[in-house]
Amino acid sequence: MPIELPIDDQEASTDVDLKTQLIRFVITGAGSGILDFGLTLLLQYVFGAPEWAAKAVGFVCGTTMAYLINRRWTFRAEPSAARFFAVAVLYLVTFAVQVGIYTGLSRLWDEQIHWSLLAFVIAQGTATVINFVVQRAVIFKIR
Repeated sequence: MPIELPIDDQEASTDVDLKTQLIRFVITGAGSGILDFGLTLLLQYVFGAPEWAAKAVGFVCGTTMAYLINRRWTFRAEPSAARFFAVAVLYLVTFAVQVGIYTGLSRLWDEQIHWSLLAFVIAQGTATVINFVVQRAVIFKIR
């Protein structure tokens, strides 16, 4: 099957193999990470927002984009109120993990872009692993 977004939800199914899901998850995560980090830097360094607030806004925008793409493309799952609720709970957990790691490392290191990038990569990497495992094993198995 070519890499593309399903046209509508009737095409959605949960029969996507692990390798395809992992590749799609990484592609989606990279795009979402760029949005997240870009907004975080813009708010923190251009507008002077505190690191926790900048990271929070970046996270919310990035994870919203990731969920919408992952549901339709990565896991090819139909819309579900139960799944949406489960993702919201998962994102609250990864939000706390990611903002906590980013803020902690940002306060530990000098406030320079290269240190912010390293803090972002560590925080994002931790959240990405948690998200993939829980989404694949639990959330996108919900009917």
